[in-house]
Amino acid sequence: MTTSAYAQIYSWRDAEGRLVLSDRRPAASVELKAHGAAKSYAVPRATTVRATRLAPSRPSDLYDDLIVEHAQRNRVRSDLVRAVVQVESAYNPAAVSSKGAMGLMQLMPATARQYGVANPFNPGENVRAGVAYLRELLDRYQGNEELALAAYNAGPTAVDRHGQNVPPYRETQNYLARISRISTTATMPAPRGPVIYKVTEISAGGRASVRYTDKRPSAGTWEIVGR
Repeated sequence: MTTSAYAQIYSWRDAEGRLVLSDRRPAASVELKAHGAAKSYAVPRATTVRATRLAPSRPSDLYDDLIVEHAQRNRVRSDLVRAVVQVESAYNPAAVSSKGAMGLMQLMPATARQYGVANPFNPGENVRAGVAYLRELLDRYQGNEELALAAYNAGPTAVDRHGQNVPPYRETQNYLARISRISTTATMPAPRGPVIYKVTEISAGGRASVRYTDKRPSAGTWEIVGR
């Protein structure tokens, strides 16, 4: 039986047993859909899920709505945040550095604690904290993006120790050059259509339930499965 999920996300199984998600109410029978009448597309990194809209071909497309939201909230340039995410993790939400930095914006454990991040590998939490921290650094250095980025990479102590100048570290200087190159040349498309989130919630009895929604969840464990 074809059913609707939260926020008018509809789902059914195709002939191969894969879950198909759509933001449009099915117009034909499940039997027709099972035989290919409703076209669906692969969802990156979700081999058992299909969508009736073409999924983004680039990982960056999946997180652009989060970046724009938190950039606007914190009065930080969106293209600057995109560049930081690209250089820090190449848009890999599971990235971990040799120094222990985690997620899309490579939060250090102390920074994650400072901003109340429960799961640094959750894209929503990670971007929220990373952009807020970047705003804090911009305020600390009177809006000087170069110093704020140097502090994001090497730490504010290193910047202050060098007289509030960019530390003479090759890694930091290369980091700034890469950020500058990307943030001044990259052009990102606007988000295409609603993002589809898969939300897993655990009841008081310990039972897991899964739902799909086009509204960014404020609770539970979630992941983006398509757009």
